Amino acid sequence: MIEMTGISKAFNGNTVLNNVEFEIAPGEIHALMGENGAGKSTLMKILTGIYTRDSGEIKIKGNPVEFKNPKEAEQAGIAVIHQELNILPDLTVAENLFLGNEKTFGKSGILKTKEMNKAAKEVLLNLGLDVDVKTTARNLSVGKQQIVEIAKAISSNADVIIMDEPTAALTDREIETLFETIRALQAKGVSFVYISHRMEEIFAICDRITILRDGSYVGVRNVKETTFDEIVQMMVGRELGGRFPDRTSKIGEVKLVAKNLTRKGFFEDVSFELRKGEILGVAGLMGAGRTEVVQSLFGYKKLDSGELILDGKQVKINTPLDAIKLGFGFVTEDRKSEGLILDFSVKENLGITNFNKISKNGVVSNQKEKSLYDSMVKRLGVRTSGPDQTVKSLSGGNQQKIVIAKWLGIEPDILILDEPTRGVDVGAKKEIYSIVNTLAENGVSIIMISSELPEIIGMVDRVLVMHEGKITGEITKEEMSQEKIMHYATGGDKVAKI
Repeated sequence: MIEMTGISKAFNGNTVLNNVEFEIAPGEIHALMGENGAGKSTLMKILTGIYTRDSGEIKIKGNPVEFKNPKEAEQAGIAVIHQELNILPDLTVAENLFLGNEKTFGKSGILKTKEMNKAAKEVLLNLGLDVDVKTTARNLSVGKQQIVEIAKAISSNADVIIMDEPTAALTDREIETLFETIRALQAKGVSFVYISHRMEEIFAICDRITILRDGSYVGVRNVKETTFDEIVQMMVGRELGGRFPDRTSKIGEVKLVAKNLTRKGFFEDVSFELRKGEILGVAGLMGAGRTEVVQSLFGYKKLDSGELILDGKQVKINTPLDAIKLGFGFVTEDRKSEGLILDFSVKENLGITNFNKISKNGVVSNQKEKSLYDSMVKRLGVRTSGPDQTVKSLSGGNQQKIVIAKWLGIEPDILILDEPTRGVDVGAKKEIYSIVNTLAENGVSIIMISSELPEIIGMVDRVLVMHEGKITGEITKEEMSQEKIMHYATGGDKVAKI
């Protein structure tokens, strides 16, 4: 179907792809894997006309092509779901789904709104999403926006669909529905390029895996003939050992008590304790209220009622600044719109939460700013060209590391992590896990939301499970299993064990 050979690309003299090859067969689901910065997204941007290649050849169905822009690639039957959402927030769900392919009355330009709404509703229901397609997209959660992006690509009648981290914001149930749709399209001859750092997904859905490392082609493997360890070693050039660090921290006294927290329409009577040095997991399906609870803890959203007790004293948190002053840090799930200022440099993003540390009398010290940059980049293994590089030019995984780094700089007592490894490669995940584990060992109390159940089970000491705005289960480390978590996430006994 598609054959790419000898593909090379450099930006400002920096080689990002070097003689790479990649091929996709008709009706194949082909994984493209590599660490953040390995060149996966760049290779796909060359295929779809976003970037021009410096050398090499691309053939589709045996014919050489060179797309000048993404529209030409789309007309040739290639659809893309980008890692970063391209939703236009003030358009309706249906308008986003048909963006660029609007249904109109002849050449009048007048939209067939009813027809678009009906078609949008149908394709979204096939993906398990039941929403009002006439609402503006900004009213949807990140996960639901992701499903709209997926639906847009799937409904384009493409021959090849490129999926870059398509399940990053989805729950297990939604992933299963997506996989059913992918397999149905595969049976009709549609090919997929599947870019993901989630190994379980790769081995569940893909036929072959092509691995890149540092911009170079490493090799291709049939999924049925390889192993997790072999793929990891090909990606990082070394063995990583266990996926999750051993939990050796000593859990101390109660740090935070939440009593009957309620935000009408989102969650109700949420109560829990968080101890010093504990990693407390929060699991649940999309819309369960996980993110809304931690946003309220941080003062980003307003509580209607409830009580917070920190170190034995009742506290009020009305704004994020209140939370920061009390020792809270918050790594948000949406790094693009909430976690970073994309047009700012790496050092400027790090300085936002650490201004007091790098300044005196309101004047920034260049030396202190550089020192903060050096320590955080080294600590998290961030790949940058320097402190002045804009954050938007970093890979998604390196952007995520900057989000985490800016909060580590304030040395928080309580750190909230909402999907902390979203879009991060397997090597970087292990680095983040080790950092989180070390923080807990040093007495930091951590609340960790994750949609990846292996991550929850591998990292946390205890997990609260939410369903429809309520805690339906509390599971200890010894009792934890994917089956038990899903039991409570889908309603379970609907009785919290708090």
